[in-house]
Amino acid sequence: MGIADKAQNKAQDLGGKAKETAGKATGDDDLKNEGKGDQAESAVKDAGEKIKDAASTVKDKLTGK
Repeated sequence: MGIADKAQNKAQDLGGKAKETAGKATGDDDLKNEGKGDQAESAVKDAGEKIKDAASTVKDKLTGK
């Protein structure tokens, strides 16, 4: 996982948390749910990047790199 990808995922997660908090504070369920969605999307991207990293590590071990 590249540093840029990690930063983007973290920014999306933090933005989602901010939206969720703002939605809770204002009683705006749509904003709260949008924030939860942003967090979930970030988590899925992060998991995908971790899988790619693990696959790359396995490949490197098998090829002796």
